[in-house]
Amino acid sequence: MSDSQSMPSTPDGGNRPNESVSDPALTPSASSEPVVSSEPSVSSALPPEAAAIAAGYAFEGPALDLGALLWDGQCLPGAQVRIPLPMLNRHGLVAGATGTGKTKTLQLIAEQLSAQGVPVFLADIKGDVSGISAPGEANDRVTGRARDVGQEWVPRGCPSEFYALGGIGTGIPVRATITSFGPVLLSKVLQLNQTQEQSLGLIFHYADQKGLELVDLKDLRAVVAFLTSDEGKPELKTVGGLSTATAGVILRALTAFEAQGMGDFFGEPEFDTRELLGAGGAGAGPDAPGLVSVLELPSVQDKPALFSTFLMWLLADLYHDLPEVGDVDKPKLVFFFDEAHLLFNGASKAFLESITQTVRLIRSKGVGVFFVTQTPKDVPADVLAQLGNRVQHALRAFTPEDEKALKATVRTFPNSAYDLEETLTGIGTGEAVVTVLSEKGAPTPVAVTRLRAPQSLMGPVPAADLERAVRDSPLYGRYAEAVDRESAYERLSAREAERAAASAPAAEEAPRPAKAKPKESGGGSVVEQVMGSGMFKSLLRSMGTQIGREISRSVFGTAKRRR
Repeated sequence: MSDSQSMPSTPDGGNRPNESVSDPALTPSASSEPVVSSEPSVSSALPPEAAAIAAGYAFEGPALDLGALLWDGQCLPGAQVRIPLPMLNRHGLVAGATGTGKTKTLQLIAEQLSAQGVPVFLADIKGDVSGISAPGEANDRVTGRARDVGQEWVPRGCPSEFYALGGIGTGIPVRATITSFGPVLLSKVLQLNQTQEQSLGLIFHYADQKGLELVDLKDLRAVVAFLTSDEGKPELKTVGGLSTATAGVILRALTAFEAQGMGDFFGEPEFDTRELLGAGGAGAGPDAPGLVSVLELPSVQDKPALFSTFLMWLLADLYHDLPEVGDVDKPKLVFFFDEAHLLFNGASKAFLESITQTVRLIRSKGVGVFFVTQTPKDVPADVLAQLGNRVQHALRAFTPEDEKALKATVRTFPNSAYDLEETLTGIGTGEAVVTVLSEKGAPTPVAVTRLRAPQSLMGPVPAADLERAVRDSPLYGRYAEAVDRESAYERLSAREAERAAASAPAAEEAPRPAKAKPKESGGGSVVEQVMGSGMFKSLLRSMGTQIGREISRSVFGTAKRRR
């Protein structure tokens, strides 16, 4: 193959008119009337190499349209590149340098999934994905791209719900209880080392056994403070392997974390992740579009460990709740994990093992996961091995490190008719190297693709419209107001107050026979007093003994029971 054949397009864009689908100029400014592309001008007789690639994407069943094949510098609208709908739960990767069009690729895939009745979850890191809820508007670049790839472009929005972590920002508040979040995920948020992570697991184990519900941060802080107090030290000895020094480190980490305003993310009402599985729009029949759930994260984008770990909690919670379904005609949910490298940075071995296991097993629950990041090397090899669908946008090779990453990326692709090292540094915005799983589960040929233009709004919706959509949602009343019910903090505080009152001298009462002085050692602990109180025994009976027993926990240490 000649050098020109190895390059599907030129860096200067000479053969790629109207190439950008993520350029700011695409922000709608023209009419929203439907735009239909012209008939493809390329002959159906494709070059032999291109025909062989196109044959690998000629699926018989339902599929999502990504775009048209690029070959020898030409876009061939007669050779469409697609992903079979049943293969979307085999997971995927969308990668590429900043500004190459990853976000628009997410939008393109998500809106087509919604049209097929598949619910979608998107993490909106930069605040520019909310436009998926509104119809797009035509401009020269959009119509040019549609004509180039043989796309019939019609403006169309998707039914959407908008969420915000802890209600910080615009969106329905998403909260989790400390108990359901679990020790492994919480250790990642608190940046604990492996020893401290294991110790935190012992504290959760203790609280589970003693029936001390951990709803918010002050509950966990109260339990740790109690275990490190003079009254609680005997209890600490029953928690094997937990030292006073390590418990103190965890307590200081919790206090600092809460002082940074992170307490809003933990509490009740806890978000029910099954809300993400609904249909959107009018009607609940099989033809209803899938709901697009957008987690708005711009207000917390300076806290990457927090939001990336919360995303993992959402996925882990879904894994616990959903039944096994095996292979399905279409996914129950497709989950897009943006800025995925933030999840893996600094992660403990246990955390990485838990992610790998969750990703491996959640496919059988009908859930697909797409990781979105800059290079495949951002994703651990064991996780990357689970990702069957690949959309690789352009990479840069300005430094030796960039060149090394480029070579590593090329090695992750099947054998190709393209010179991928040259191609990946030369393709333009809105173009990508694609390989997916066929309907039989085999990898398709590598196809350099000019991607279609999304039909929804490529940019954020106005702030007033976003606020109105959140307030009008039926879910807003369910989750808007935080609830602070009695839990570990209140129970330990109440028992401590009773103990203090019992040990105080009875100044205005006659001396009582056998009145005990404050016990200095060997007496019952605060937790034992809580367990022995009639009020607490009544509470245990009313809750059907679900509290007071050790909670069954998952690979992430998250609680497996629905509260």
